[in-house]
Amino acid sequence: MINLWNPTHVSVPVDLLTAFLLGIVHGITPDEHTWPITFAYAVGAYSTWRGMRAGLLFSAAFTLQRALASELAWAGLSHVMEFPGFAIGVDLVVGAVMVISAWMIASGKAAPHLHIGSAGGGELHDPRWWLPLLHGFIAGWGMGAFAAILYGVLAPAMPNAMLGFTPGLAFGLGTMVTQVAIGGLVGAWAARAKLSPAQLRQIALTSAARTLAWGGAGLMFVGALSLFAPQWAQVHWITGLHIHNLHTINLPMIILITVIFVAGVGGFVRDARMTARRIAHPA
Repeated sequence: MINLWNPTHVSVPVDLLTAFLLGIVHGITPDEHTWPITFAYAVGAYSTWRGMRAGLLFSAAFTLQRALASELAWAGLSHVMEFPGFAIGVDLVVGAVMVISAWMIASGKAAPHLHIGSAGGGELHDPRWWLPLLHGFIAGWGMGAFAAILYGVLAPAMPNAMLGFTPGLAFGLGTMVTQVAIGGLVGAWAARAKLSPAQLRQIALTSAARTLAWGGAGLMFVGALSLFAPQWAQVHWITGLHIHNLHTINLPMIILITVIFVAGVGGFVRDARMTARRIAHPA
């Protein structure tokens, strides 16, 4: 009855359950507009509950956006979000906000540049509580297979305007379940480093700033490439998996993997090991 690969309208309860399950899949699978941001704020939280809070804030704003966009789709306005220039604008804006967030973490308002080359340079600032909210709302406007199903199938099938927003709400809540869990896991992973609280904070915030900076630069690059060289931006490889976000690997996906596993995870592990060695063998 429930087909997550190519769903069709069945009934309102089944449609909403389908949207919720699609949201869970969306939260688990890699996505250039969610994973780098959630990872950055969760690792920068350097604790389980603060990582869960980061995931909750991001996904709460994301849920609001999806509910709003779902209502617009019910009203027949989804074509505005399907315009190619709209997706390019989302990439550029999300990328710019990520870079600005990295600057705020790494330097604050007074410093003119980012200290993200290592864990030892520059004063670092905890991310403002509202940054995940801002990111979640902006990133939610990105289009993809999940959005196409929401806006093209599930939202228009709602019987009236009072229910037009509900597929987006259900989808956002499904994403919230997994994003909160992932945020908690990443925060717990960061907290496991055998370092003092001050050292852990320095390394975690450096990793957060590095992930946001490189991820944001990568998204802006993808946006610019889509604008000036669309043939390269559309390069992709089909995996054959009937799971949205895993069926096709494209340039944003490659940037996502590179940023999280090299700049994010790799940078955190490297800095933690270097700090541990300095503690064990002081000069």
